[in-house]
Amino acid sequence: MSTSTPLQQKNFRLAYRLAGVALVFSALGFAMVPLYDVICKWTGINGKTNAQAVAAISNTQVDTSRWVTVQFLSHAMPGAGLEFKPEHFSMKVHPGEMVYTHYVVKNMTQEPFVGQAIPSVTPANGASYLQKVECFCFNQQTFAPKEVRTLPIVFYISNDIEPNLGTLTLSYTFFEAVKEQANALTNNSQLKL
Repeated sequence: MSTSTPLQQKNFRLAYRLAGVALVFSALGFAMVPLYDVICKWTGINGKTNAQAVAAISNTQVDTSRWVTVQFLSHAMPGAGLEFKPEHFSMKVHPGEMVYTHYVVKNMTQEPFVGQAIPSVTPANGASYLQKVECFCFNQQTFAPKEVRTLPIVFYISNDIEPNLGTLTLSYTFFEAVKEQANALTNNSQLKL
């Protein structure tokens, strides 16, 4: 017959509590992204740009009396194996003017890469004024080993941009898609050989 001492019982209770705390924090970690989206939707402060293309403006007046500086940043998640940079690090544009630029991406690895670029704009209240007509961020991108590709972005700044917003920073972060998708791509390319 095994009997546990009061100290062992206390240790078991502590272990169960610590395991419960770890589970709660794990669940909270998974819930943070949807929670963030809900809070941003309620407050209207999110820094996210449009997730789908807007119609190209065909009949707009370019406000030549104003300039807005648009800065471009790029980040690739650590371990992604990408070299990712904008064509220009900064541009001065007029509100209403259609702007064409691009980013250059190089897969530095010997493996295919499937990823998605996620944009954000700072300051957050400027996100609604930067309208993307064409963007590589709308879809997942697939890069062959060592592939270099130019990815376009076409956008304009709305004419109704707040007068105090003189600079917007458009930042893209490339995340790797699910590993299974990259593995399926590798298997398909090997089958074709």
